[in-house]
Amino acid sequence: MAQYYVALIHKDETSDFGVSFPDFPGCVSAGSTMHDAIVGAEEALRGHVSAMVEAGEPVPEPSTIDNVLFDPDNRGGQAVLVRSPMVARKTVRVNITLYEDVLAEITSFAESKGQTRSGFLVSAARKIIKTDGLDESSAQTSKRRMTENNVISLNHRAKDAS
Repeated sequence: MAQYYVALIHKDETSDFGVSFPDFPGCVSAGSTMHDAIVGAEEALRGHVSAMVEAGEPVPEPSTIDNVLFDPDNRGGQAVLVRSPMVARKTVRVNITLYEDVLAEITSFAESKGQTRSGFLVSAARKIIKTDGLDESSAQTSKRRMTENNVISLNHRAKDAS
């Protein structure tokens, strides 16, 4: 899931737009326009987080915008949210059970798209989660769709077999 960090933009009459991140002391950027400052902030955050990950340092959880704005040290700054780059996460091997023909379909489809099976399954799961969400009614909808898809697949295969 995407995370957003609070960036503070400061501007004096005689300066460019300066950007700082309260969660990342020393991570700064600037731009001659607000747009340039925000683009620079995204690049600065990406570089800073990448350096932290490479150095084995923990990446902090984002502060809430309220906490940042209520801090007296942050007065006078315009708060914007900057999307965090994806942080490398630990992969976990899982053991799942699939029908052999379904596994063959997944493998074939994933390869045709230049993906691994794992990558394809993650993409498919994320798409369903994004589409259906995680609330109870959505879980029921997903279960119904999965059942309908299996029935359709089984009926389709039965027609092919005859």
